Amino acid sequence: MSSLRKLTALVLLSLAFAVPAMAQPIQPFSTAALKAAQAKGQAVLVDAYASWCPTCRKQEPTINALSKDPAFEKLLILRLDYDTQNAEKRQLGIVQQSTLIAFDGGKETGRLVGVTDAEQIKALAKSALH
Repeated sequence: MSSLRKLTALVLLSLAFAVPAMAQPIQPFSTAALKAAQAKGQAVLVDAYASWCPTCRKQEPTINALSKDPAFEKLLILRLDYDTQNAEKRQLGIVQQSTLIAFDGGKETGRLVGVTDAEQIKALAKSALH
């Protein structure tokens, strides 16, 4: 086999096993992580989540799907623990679990409370992408 054919075969084989681009995995919320992302001008979605909340559980599959969707690979999803992160909730003006807040850098681009519709959640996430 010629060198060119070997190289072509190797390239095609590597493309067959290439991992598609994915968004970042969901990260635990911290004020430091939010501020660092905002300072870099990054797109962020904050998810105020409570394990006991049925609305949060209905939002979860959509948010998990965003974290795996290549269209949202630049979106950082930060999950705030509604039950324990009280100071952080006050800082962000969160008064109810199932609150989702989108940021494009330091600018809030939208907020949803209690919304479980996948298209509305995706539209909110898209609002953060510039």
